[in-house]
Amino acid sequence: MKPENYIDQVINIAIEAGEKIREIYQKGEFERETKPDNTPVTSADIAAHNIIVNALNVLTPEIPVLSEEDANIALSERGDWQRYWLVDPLDGTGEFIAGSGDFSVIIALVEQNRPTVGVVYAPMTQVCYYAMTGSGAYKRARNGSEVRIRSRQITAGDHSPLRLAVSRRQDPQSVIKLFNQNKHCELVVLGGAALKSCLVAEGRADSYVRIGPTGEWDTGAAQVIVEEAGGKIMDLALAPLSYNERESLENPNFIVVGSPNLAWNEILTAKC
Repeated sequence: MKPENYIDQVINIAIEAGEKIREIYQKGEFERETKPDNTPVTSADIAAHNIIVNALNVLTPEIPVLSEEDANIALSERGDWQRYWLVDPLDGTGEFIAGSGDFSVIIALVEQNRPTVGVVYAPMTQVCYYAMTGSGAYKRARNGSEVRIRSRQITAGDHSPLRLAVSRRQDPQSVIKLFNQNKHCELVVLGGAALKSCLVAEGRADSYVRIGPTGEWDTGAAQVIVEEAGGKIMDLALAPLSYNERESLENPNFIVVGSPNLAWNEILTAKC
């Protein structure tokens, strides 16, 4: 099947998993553990993982699934995959635990080492962002209404403030200092890596920088959405992110930009 033939089913799978997360969140009854990499995982993560994997295996039994909650697959096995689903059942587990509501379900289809389909569903607002390569990026509201989204394109002579997406629990100065001090910045506060990327995609923020560990599942779907909206996701050397090409599935530090034509090598002062 072509992606356009099952995008609605994938969105429905994300919604089903998201509604399960929402139910657990609203009850406030969940189990919490710490994974070997010292990141938290909850019973909501696992419940969403099971829903998504089972549903994708029914929808496309020929396509393997790589989920954050079942990622111990060696490159020797997954390196030959031509297509696979890349899933973060609950992006923003820390936000889930903290009670901010800023978390999402992420499902991406990766083909030939590039994400080509992306779905990001926010359970608490019931908003869904999605995109397919070559077909544009869209935002679907809880009432079913849908709009095409585009990132804000900034010209070189535009001296308006640069809007930076930052986490609720992040020191704003730790982000601002990464940018050239001659560029005035405003902050847009939201939790969850994928949701901040979607802010850039829909033009509500101009950039989001992530310093610290993330997995390829954190950026796969967001990359399609951002690119189809007119932006880019790159590492801090402004090179493209890679997928399923290394033994480690950990991303480098990265930046999401809505207006790729700007001189980000001059705007961004941190190259680490």
